Amino acid sequence: MPELPEVEVTRATLSDRLLGAVVRRARLGKPLRWPLGVAPESLHGRRVGLLQRRGKYLWMPLAGPDASADASPDGGLLLHLGMSGSLQLADAPGEAGPHDHFDLVTDRGVLRLADPRRFGAVVWSPALALDPAARLLARLGAEPFDATFTPARLHAALQGRRTTVKAALLAGDIVVGAGNIYASEALHRAAIDPRMRCDKLSRPRCERLLAALRLTLARAIELGGSTLRDFRDAHGVSGAFQNEAGVYGREGLACPRCGGTVRRIVQGQRATYFCDGCQRR
Repeated sequence: MPELPEVEVTRATLSDRLLGAVVRRARLGKPLRWPLGVAPESLHGRRVGLLQRRGKYLWMPLAGPDASADASPDGGLLLHLGMSGSLQLADAPGEAGPHDHFDLVTDRGVLRLADPRRFGAVVWSPALALDPAARLLARLGAEPFDATFTPARLHAALQGRRTTVKAALLAGDIVVGAGNIYASEALHRAAIDPRMRCDKLSRPRCERLLAALRLTLARAIELGGSTLRDFRDAHGVSGAFQNEAGVYGREGLACPRCGGTVRRIVQGQRATYFCDGCQRR
């Protein structure tokens, strides 16, 4: 947490408001996972381009101080919300608190990164295709909504693994976005036991799994993501997907599909929720 839906919701709520904004100054708080990589003063006067998302990262292109509004960027900021971070844009956010570790002050408001656990990051990169951005994004799997990511591609990728399907989804090097909540929910929707070994999944099951993952993530985005503790969108609004979960967080309750009892197990130090009645191996 935050996962792909929360990051996409953040991108959508910020993109139009920040497009074309001019940076007035930047403030650094306590160190985050990686250093900014440039002096904060070097961001002054730059113009914000169209915000993009890759996996759980946000890319903010920044054109040079003398560039026109439609100029190509000559660098940008790669942002990651870590395990507990959120971005908010406010006209007057007030004095930074102990968990507010980065401010980008623009003529459209102050973009502030709050992250109690400090696993987030704001990193300068000369381009997405150059280091450090290229290095940080290199191991990311396919985007789940990419039309070229087909059930056949998913099946081929899973056939080379002997780990569980839940672990493979969480790894993020086959497909991005299936965080713990969404992997549990997608596997339930696809009626696949999370303990099933990857190389045992048939092509029809991979087709069901990819469709279920896309439906689960799309619904989560529609509902503003999930808020279990810290996440808020750029307007400070909590997500609501957790209120619709079929199995996640519902140990001992009835499965909404078959009436069986939802179980909780631990896989790779992460809680997995599933229904023994309708999720088959």
